[in-house]
Amino acid sequence: MDFENQLILLRPELYRFTHKFTSDKEESWDLVQDTLLKALNNKAKYRDDVNLKGWLYTIMRNTYINQYRKAVRMKVSKGAKTDWLCLNVEDKHTYSKPECVAQIKEVWATLNAIKTELSAPFKMYTSGHKYHEIAKCLHLPLGTVKNRIFQARQEIQKQLPGYC
Repeated sequence: MDFENQLILLRPELYRFTHKFTSDKEESWDLVQDTLLKALNNKAKYRDDVNLKGWLYTIMRNTYINQYRKAVRMKVSKGAKTDWLCLNVEDKHTYSKPECVAQIKEVWATLNAIKTELSAPFKMYTSGHKYHEIAKCLHLPLGTVKNRIFQARQEIQKQLPGYC
């Protein structure tokens, strides 16, 4: 019998084995799927003289342990009001690096030096607002907003040629 068919036949046993780790049905099926996916990805490492069911149980146990450890690392103390998903994310923005502070200050000084009619839409756009939101807030047509943001970019690029 080929490898994939053996995996299919062992799925019910793997599902029963997940109850040692969790009682949640969805989590159990996810664990079975993760185990089968890892087994298929590592098919070349499997040897015929090894017990397939034992090999799959080992993969499942290690997968569960790794997921559990990852969840424990991401937890924060109870009662914290912060978004715990963002706590372990590395901040790669240039403004968080000390060596770039002078460059950021120079860019902001340049941005503040251009005309307000250009800088206001540009600042709103770079802070995450959509074109239509900027147009509505500033009571301008959409095309005018896009044009002013484009002009602001050009003006900043002229004044900061080394950064572009």
